[in-house]
Amino acid sequence: MVFSQADVIGNFKQTTMQEINFRHIATQIGDSLKYSTSVNEIDRLGQSILRVNKENFPNTAITSVRAQSLYNWVLSLAKTPLDNTERVKRLINFCLELTPEEHKKTTIEFLEKNHCPYNLLHKDNLDEFLKRNFHSEVTKHSQRLFAQGNYFHAVFESAKVYNKDVKTKSQSDKDGQPLMLNVWGCDNGVLKATACQSQTDKDFQDGIKFISGGLMSAIRNPTAHEPAITWPIDKQDCLDILSLISFLYRQLDKAVYYKS
Repeated sequence: MVFSQADVIGNFKQTTMQEINFRHIATQIGDSLKYSTSVNEIDRLGQSILRVNKENFPNTAITSVRAQSLYNWVLSLAKTPLDNTERVKRLINFCLELTPEEHKKTTIEFLEKNHCPYNLLHKDNLDEFLKRNFHSEVTKHSQRLFAQGNYFHAVFESAKVYNKDVKTKSQSDKDGQPLMLNVWGCDNGVLKATACQSQTDKDFQDGIKFISGGLMSAIRNPTAHEPAITWPIDKQDCLDILSLISFLYRQLDKAVYYKS
């Protein structure tokens, strides 16, 4: 079935999100992405992400088959009765899935200028993050990244700042795993989370030392030296690692600086 521009405009006027110009978005996205994808890929993502019936909206100003396909999908989404928040989330997801990694920032900026806030796509992520009640430093350095779905850098930034704050409190010039194994030690370490008197004290102190050292080796170092695309971190792993860093931060808060 073929619909005219007037048919679509009538539908746009019925939505409460009148400030979103779907025709403009459809035209610009189609023009910017037409060389980076195929009609088959556009249709595949349209079916799986937009989940609407694709209709035809002829536009004589569009000469590319791929751009026209993108235009049809976006206007079909606009015409379909949907919760407005859900409609925008599908639109953002669709556009970003079609965008090459190196151009995603530009696409996000374009969508946000056209009243499609990127953070809307990750609202559920933020709710899940906040439920964990992370240490304030972990929250400060990872919340925005996590909400964007950038799990790799959320972990990297939190591990990096933990390393920095341990260095500052211990007044050490060491870094990474050598730093942790040195400053948290029961015998010669300068940071004491326990009195290091009983065996339980010593076991706990050693645990903080080795967990901190392991964090540097297993998490901070790979994220510092490997590209995010070749060292992926998923949401569940990210939450678990941030919980670990949060636990270590709380030990750092209560640790006493002791210089023999």
